[in-house]
Amino acid sequence: MAATDFAAEIRALRNTYASIEEVSDVAKIRADIAELSEQAGAPDLWDDPASAQVVTSKLSHRQSALERLEKLASRIDDLEVLVELAAEEDDADSLAEAEKELASVRKSLAELEVVTLLSGEYDSRDAVVTIRAGAGGVDAADFAEMLMRMYLRWAERHGYPTKVMDTSYAEEAGLKSATFEVNAPYAYGTLSVEAGTHRLVRISPFDNQGRRQTSFAAVEVIPLIEQTDSIEIPDNEIRVDVFRSSGPGGQSVNTTDSAVRLTHIPTGIVVSMQNEKSQLQNRAAALRVLQSRLLLLKKEQEDAQKKALAGDVKASWGDQMRSYVLNPYQMVKDLRTEHEVGNTSAVLDGEIDDFIDAGIRWRANARVAAAAE
Repeated sequence: MAATDFAAEIRALRNTYASIEEVSDVAKIRADIAELSEQAGAPDLWDDPASAQVVTSKLSHRQSALERLEKLASRIDDLEVLVELAAEEDDADSLAEAEKELASVRKSLAELEVVTLLSGEYDSRDAVVTIRAGAGGVDAADFAEMLMRMYLRWAERHGYPTKVMDTSYAEEAGLKSATFEVNAPYAYGTLSVEAGTHRLVRISPFDNQGRRQTSFAAVEVIPLIEQTDSIEIPDNEIRVDVFRSSGPGGQSVNTTDSAVRLTHIPTGIVVSMQNEKSQLQNRAAALRVLQSRLLLLKKEQEDAQKKALAGDVKASWGDQMRSYVLNPYQMVKDLRTEHEVGNTSAVLDGEIDDFIDAGIRWRANARVAAAAE
């Protein structure tokens, strides 16, 4: 086995890092941190809690971005020192350690490189994910619950806070639908590539004849609105219905009319919330999601107008974007990127980073190709 050319590898790491640093615009990150720090230090900041939350959240995100960049630069420097010392002392153990660190830094750079591709208007936002059971009866409802667990486990692996906002349980098993937030920098940009129709093929545990069943579930991802977003909804455009929460009990949750359903009359968009303790809290949460969906709808309409002016763009995601096959063989395959793995259990347990990374790169390439046409 050929010895690693550490000098060449470290040069490659530095070149990749330099490209990421340039795209990330470190000077702007530092300027943003200075400006936001000044705003956060204002004595009257918390007179308006909503605005204060926006300022402190943006400051935290920018500081995290800078810290991640600086930490990687430091790791490359440390790796170079480790290699030099190991070579001087002819230390095989230190060289082995350097090999491991080299692979780890490469992986971290690749992850950071993907983040630089998230340049959409709302990519840096928190995400609201809704999963709905599709065709396939009880198997589809069970699949919807499997997908929800997969995304919550993914968020847990990364240390991202999540908040389940609404769950509608199916009669026999699984979920009709569920909505939850993922609160992390670039959560929307990252998870937006998961939007679409997911397909499951397996021997149905609900079929007493043990037949293979194909079922579907839809994943919707929207950006969480901020206080600065200008989405005003007149009261006469919203119909409000209140009802008792359903599903597994929970103290007074099923004994009062605390659940809320908002219907946006002009578009027909419906949002239900039932997981908060009071009707007021559920209404506020539902309104925020409704505003998020209207914000995304507005952007989609604007994008459609731009596409119409630019002509037909062939790059499209299509409805069915990923298949999870558990029988007669084991495989999860993304139909857009062609990325596939055989360890279905790991994927359904939240190991989906490779699928997400491939999706982000695919989308970026598709946008470049579309712009060139």
